[in-house]
Amino acid sequence: MSNRRLLKAAEAIREVVASAILTEIRDPRVHDVTVINVQVTPDMREAKVAVSVMGNEAQQQLAIRGLQNSAGFLQSKIAKRIEARYTPKLSFTLDKGIQNALVVGELLAQIKREKEENGQPSDPVDVSMDENRTDETEGENVDT
Repeated sequence: MSNRRLLKAAEAIREVVASAILTEIRDPRVHDVTVINVQVTPDMREAKVAVSVMGNEAQQQLAIRGLQNSAGFLQSKIAKRIEARYTPKLSFTLDKGIQNALVVGELLAQIKREKEENGQPSDPVDVSMDENRTDETEGENVDT
């Protein structure tokens, strides 16, 4: 199957799963879930659904278990939407990209606070860019 068709199928699966999680799944374990990405195998027999779950580790594991229990229901929704020889078997994984981004944001804010307390400029990117410009202009040979 072409790569473009796989991407289209993955996007259709993502839409169906996200919509069903939001509106049709009544499992109390499945809440605050966002579907981030879907990867489909080339033979369309399996699909890996990456989700982000707000909450602590226990709540996240509970939501993943709830999603795995409702995989058959979600597969039936996908089968109605996608005309394919096989309906992909769904597996759910926890995407920690958003959590990692929050940790990096907190670390950058902490560094900014520490620099402001020490009296250093709060925006180190502008300072380093200015330093680089100075270094580049000093090292250049002007042949004109």
